[in-house]
Amino acid sequence: MAEIAFIGTGVMGAPMAGHLVTAGHNVTVYNRSPDKAAAWVARYGGRSAATALDAIADVEVLITCVGNDADLDALLLQSPAAMEKLRGGLIIDHTTVSARISRDICAAAAAFDIEFVDAPVSGGQAGAEKGALSVMCGAASPQAFARAEAIVAAYAARTIHVGGPGAGQQTKMVNQIAIAGVLQGLAEALRFAQASDLDTAKVFDAISGGAAQSWQMVNRWQSMSEDRFDFGFAVDWMRKDLGLALDEAKQNGAVLPVAALVDQFYAEVQKLGGARQDTSSLVRRLPK
Repeated sequence: MAEIAFIGTGVMGAPMAGHLVTAGHNVTVYNRSPDKAAAWVARYGGRSAATALDAIADVEVLITCVGNDADLDALLLQSPAAMEKLRGGLIIDHTTVSARISRDICAAAAAFDIEFVDAPVSGGQAGAEKGALSVMCGAASPQAFARAEAIVAAYAARTIHVGGPGAGQQTKMVNQIAIAGVLQGLAEALRFAQASDLDTAKVFDAISGGAAQSWQMVNRWQSMSEDRFDFGFAVDWMRKDLGLALDEAKQNGAVLPVAALVDQFYAEVQKLGGARQDTSSLVRRLPK
């Protein structure tokens, strides 16, 4: 069992850190909102720290699940204190960020003999709570990946080493590009069925067992038809992720016309007040 610091106890991080406690690890959490950290301790045990550096003291593994590149930069690159405390340890980053900063952190960590794994996740809040996330990992060596895999097993149903530093983030971009296109198609299909005065439940039964079937169809068709959009992964976050993918495409030459279009559709949903609704709220911009 490991001594672990977990930074970021939001809707994803809190249950993930909780699973680590259940697995027998000694976990110290830090959150910029002390109330969230206190609520986590009350629910799961473990302990909280007053600062991120206090959380990192005397641990061998640091796990981060924060907001964006700037948060990671401030914690791990702007000051050597965190790296010094973790010398010889392991950093696992579950934040969805740019591949660039993942590579920068990996290089900086190596100078302190720290292994770094960029490990964004898929599965949403429900997957985090169930301990059934998919984790896509970028790691400089099989040994670093194996070390991380043993830790994240507490909340992962699948953990894949997809390549070197930054490859985990690029794979998460692939995931979000694919989801964006599927959700737009699903939204249009649902609105077409409604415009045709079809029984949407019977339409689902007819098409969900064939080639049109997808995770989004199985899990969101009914809720979309009922205008229910409270299922975790928010439009604001999706726009952040698609922005990362579009920026990366400028660097690698990939052409993403559908992703760029859907990103703008999500901007319309934000203007409709759907910033914190889940990604299936894309259907809201289409008239019934």
